[in-house]
Amino acid sequence: MCGIVGYIGPKACVPVIMEGLARLEYRGYDSAGIAVAGGGHPLQLRRAPGKLHNLAESLTRDPVQGTYGIGHTRWATHGRPTEENAHPHRDGTGTLVVVHNGIVENYLQLKSALLAKGHIFASETDTEIIAHVIQDELDLQAELNLTSRAATTEATTADTVLQSPNPPALPLEEAVRRAVARLTGAFAIGVLSAAEPDKLVAARMGPPAVLGIGEGEFFLASDVPGILHHTRLIHFLQDGEIATLTTSGIALTDFAGTPRDMHPQRITWDPIQAEKAGYKHFMLKEINEQPRAVRDTTLGRISLDTGRVFLPEMRITPEAFRSATSITIAACGTSWHAGLAGKFMIERLARLPVDVDYASEYRYRDPIPDSSGLGLLITQSGETADTIAAQHELITKGSKTLAICNVVGSAVTRLAEGVITTNAGPEIGVASTKAFTAQLTALFTLALYLAQVRGQITDQESLHLVTELSRIPAQIEEILRSVDEQCHDLARAFSTARDFLFLGRGIHYPIALEGALKLKEISYIHAEGYPAGEMKHGPNALIDETLPVVCIATQDPNDPSSVLKYEKTLSNIQEVTARGGRVIAIAIQGDTHIRQLVEHVIHIPQSHELLLPILEVVPLQLLAYHMAVRRGCDVDQPRNLAKSVTVE
Repeated sequence: MCGIVGYIGPKACVPVIMEGLARLEYRGYDSAGIAVAGGGHPLQLRRAPGKLHNLAESLTRDPVQGTYGIGHTRWATHGRPTEENAHPHRDGTGTLVVVHNGIVENYLQLKSALLAKGHIFASETDTEIIAHVIQDELDLQAELNLTSRAATTEATTADTVLQSPNPPALPLEEAVRRAVARLTGAFAIGVLSAAEPDKLVAARMGPPAVLGIGEGEFFLASDVPGILHHTRLIHFLQDGEIATLTTSGIALTDFAGTPRDMHPQRITWDPIQAEKAGYKHFMLKEINEQPRAVRDTTLGRISLDTGRVFLPEMRITPEAFRSATSITIAACGTSWHAGLAGKFMIERLARLPVDVDYASEYRYRDPIPDSSGLGLLITQSGETADTIAAQHELITKGSKTLAICNVVGSAVTRLAEGVITTNAGPEIGVASTKAFTAQLTALFTLALYLAQVRGQITDQESLHLVTELSRIPAQIEEILRSVDEQCHDLARAFSTARDFLFLGRGIHYPIALEGALKLKEISYIHAEGYPAGEMKHGPNALIDETLPVVCIATQDPNDPSSVLKYEKTLSNIQEVTARGGRVIAIAIQGDTHIRQLVEHVIHIPQSHELLLPILEVVPLQLLAYHMAVRRGCDVDQPRNLAKSVTVE
């Protein structure tokens, strides 16, 4: 949930670090800071509260120079977003600095012990404790060295002692190794010390950290986009690993000091994908990238000739899928909504029972183990702490786990026995858009694959569904062309509303939830998603002439159950209009009947019932976007939120 960038090499490091932080500011923007040294310059530190441009202005007024350093952009967990709480944090000597993503759960106990030793703290953060713990390890070693010298003095003649060399200093990476053994919680850290020039040390336990390998230069970051403009050769630091970056290379060990091999991967994302490409906001760019994201997620996985689905990244055999008794989906936020829609897809096509859990709740409800069941984790980043914890719980209970994820090599994918990468490319906007539609696409593909291996679908039905899936990217493009202006006009009409209600039935209910989430997280309007059939059990009390109600009233005319849900939804719409509510309906092109019932209709193309959610969510994303812009909100960086929540 914080952005970290480190660099060591022949170049001036400040532009590299600041450029990387700008690309990672979506991970946190409460404060920022940088510490640099080298090239004949001492250790220098600058910090500023607020967004990154405040730090940039500080550096313009008071520049710093160096050839190695670390920078940080913060999402506050411990301590207010002030300059004294901004990273990097120093130890008591001022010669060692630390940046940190995560939470040190035992920081109060550590702080109490360090205060008793005379340490003085300058911030309210748990991160400052890490710097002081490393200092404490260095002090402890210095005391041991003095004790050793004293013992040597007593055992030898004075002139022999004078010629005896001092014991070697404790290397920074060893001090970090000893320090992390004292920490409880989740952390990815970067450390440098003026006492050991031209060296950066990184350690990970929980939150993500990546190492970049360039030509004579090396990088540290909390996410790939922060360094992708400089190298595509990336090593994903694993839990329990420590990396020492010097001008001559990277040395990797585990927390016990055992050497580890590097396993760099070549990232295929085009760096231009991480730029706005002329759009006003990253969110708008990513909404418009959805046709490509959906198309790339199906690429190489479906045959338009036979209707077969291929999932080459699965290490689980077809026999294991056939013998599976259930699937448990665990996810957070938008990914949970995708999982809820996936439940409808998998149960209908594969006839396999599915439970959908909030990852943050899963391990706390003492789930009943099912060794024949499968776990499915859905995550954009692959590093969300709650999702990783749920995955560990599933594995502990005996389940094999699968992952739907957008980041190759992330923590969740490394633990999973099968992966469907969504191939959406980097998503910078905090409010997820293209990752969600790519997840729905991956879920439909998985559901169809399960139906095939479990013998629940004919070849003809498979070919029909694959053909329908292949049409989705072009249909999204049509929606983007046809409804953007309409959503802009609706935002002008409804941007002063205090509340919104979103309604849907069946597989369309998760899309109502997602529409409400998008609106509330970027426009700050209170919004609720609700099953349309539950209106009479409470929400009807909210309806008056000031309440906009978004109703998903689509149907697949070739599906009798879909037609029935549509007819029931029309009845719910009449309940709303009878009480003065103002309805915005999402309906299928050619539906003239609904026009007679509601004030506003947004039309989308016809598709299969299980694929309609991918189309329905696009106008809801655009509506939320234009509402936020109209209200003057920060679309890409909504208050109090960060992209990848790497602590529980």
